[in-house]
Amino acid sequence: MMNTETIIHDEDLFLIPTYKKLPLALVRGEGCYVWDADGNRYLDFYGGHCVTALGHCPPPVVEAIQKQSQRLLFYSNVVYSDTRAHAAKLLGEMSPLHRIFFCNSGTEAIETSLKIARKSTGRSGIISTKQGFHGRTLGSLAATWNPAYRKPFQDVLAPTHYYAEFGNLATFESIFVDHPDHIAAILIEPIQSIGGIVDAPNEYFLGLRELCDKYGALLIFDEIQTGVGRTGTFSISEQMGLIPDMITLAKSLGSGIPVGALLLSDVLSETIEYGDQGTTFGGGMVAMSAVAATLTMIQQKQLMDRAPVIFEQLSDVIRPYALEIRGRGCLIGVKFDSPVSEILPRLRSNGILAGGSGDPHVMRMMPPLITQQVHIHEFADGFEDAMKPVQA
Repeated sequence: MMNTETIIHDEDLFLIPTYKKLPLALVRGEGCYVWDADGNRYLDFYGGHCVTALGHCPPPVVEAIQKQSQRLLFYSNVVYSDTRAHAAKLLGEMSPLHRIFFCNSGTEAIETSLKIARKSTGRSGIISTKQGFHGRTLGSLAATWNPAYRKPFQDVLAPTHYYAEFGNLATFESIFVDHPDHIAAILIEPIQSIGGIVDAPNEYFLGLRELCDKYGALLIFDEIQTGVGRTGTFSISEQMGLIPDMITLAKSLGSGIPVGALLLSDVLSETIEYGDQGTTFGGGMVAMSAVAATLTMIQQKQLMDRAPVIFEQLSDVIRPYALEIRGRGCLIGVKFDSPVSEILPRLRSNGILAGGSGDPHVMRMMPPLITQQVHIHEFADGFEDAMKPVQA
């Protein structure tokens, strides 16, 4: 087996740069833990960008993938599939929206939602939010706030995007008023994750629903991070007393197998015609086996109920050291008076993985729904030790 130094050398030599990587080469995962090439174990409360909601290599998902790979690796969705039908039935029954488009990633789900919004309304304008993130392909990038991401491609991005203040209804309505009969949809993360785990009261989202209804626009929830039970309900909209017109999912949906989905209302699905959407690999059999096993495990073990419990348990540990604790369920932001760039390396040294955000003072934590008290105690020991230099 290669060691960490060799793995880092080979990746840096041949791969183009994407993220600024942690000095880790991970080779194995099980439950709440991952191991690096040198044999060091880490309690993973980051989950590879909010992906591993069931922990690493959950046995039911691994078994389902193994069985499916021996039966039929792939055929496109030009044919029917028992595996896809099973995954679709589970997803449709668990979600507040029941029509589904399977794809390969979150950004593809976002792209599809924008296409449907524009075609169904006959309008081109999209409102998203400042500090929001929706992906890096051209359509989703146009809705992403960070000017540094957009600037190199500004000449080719869709021009009719507007950015409102997250949590401020008046800024949304002013855009509607300034551009009557032009806005197709509001696209919003219910919790801005990369933006620093920024939440808002339920009344705000109810207000967005009312604005969309008033002006004939659609409401799209980007639940690529909040969805699949991570905040305590399958869709966070269920906690708000509203139903969006579309919901995008990815990340936790396949427990690590690349898969995305767009959920939409029955009424909206009637506007879609053959040829409007298409994908070769979306809905592939191995991905669908992972989706079905993931959803079944969440249901059978009642894991969504664990999310608020885990939030409170971790908050009790963190509260004495934090300025603010944000988020819901297993999507947690912790604001400190010190930059988290000083804290995260000490956590890694103590065998704990967490992440930063667009706010240099906010740490992001995405513990899996299988987190137990023993993991909370382990986190507490490592976290309290990592905070000693800050408190000194």
